[in-house]
Amino acid sequence: MKIFRHHVASARCDPDMTPMIDVTFQLIIFFMLTINFVTEDQSERIKLPESELAKPPEAPWESPIILQLTAAKPPTVIVGGDEVGLSLIRGILQREKQRLQELGRSAAKATIIIRADRDAQTGTLQKLIKECQDLGFERFVLRAREKYIAVSQRT
Repeated sequence: MKIFRHHVASARCDPDMTPMIDVTFQLIIFFMLTINFVTEDQSERIKLPESELAKPPEAPWESPIILQLTAAKPPTVIVGGDEVGLSLIRGILQREKQRLQELGRSAAKATIIIRADRDAQTGTLQKLIKECQDLGFERFVLRAREKYIAVSQRT
C-alpha cells in the first residue's frame, strides 16, 4: 500500500505591526492628556494629619480653592504654587473672589480646601479660616490622610 503525502505549501504569516504600534501610541497620548498632573495643588512639604474619618470626596467640589498651610515659622500659605505669608492671604483671596464674580459664581458657594501640615498651629489654621469667612467664603474642607488600621484591630 502506497501512502500519499500531500505537500502543502507552508503559508508564512507576517502581520503588519504598524497599526498596532499606532494604536498603542495613541492610547499612551490619550492617558497622558487625561491624567491630572496638578503638582501645585499638593506640596511635598505638607505632611497631612491622619484621621480614621478621612475619606475621598463623593463628588467634585464647586469652584475649589486650595490653600496649603505650612508649619514654618512664621507660618506661610501655598496658593497656586506660590508661597506667601499669612498676612498676604487676604489679597489673594480677594482676587479669587473677584474671579469667581466675573464667572458669575458666588464666593459663598466656592469650596476652600485647606491642606494644613500636621505640625501647623491650630490657632494659625483658625486665623486662615477667619480670613476666608471675612471675605464671604462659607464652604471649607480640611484634608487629612486616611489612618491605616490593621486588620486585627478592626475586629
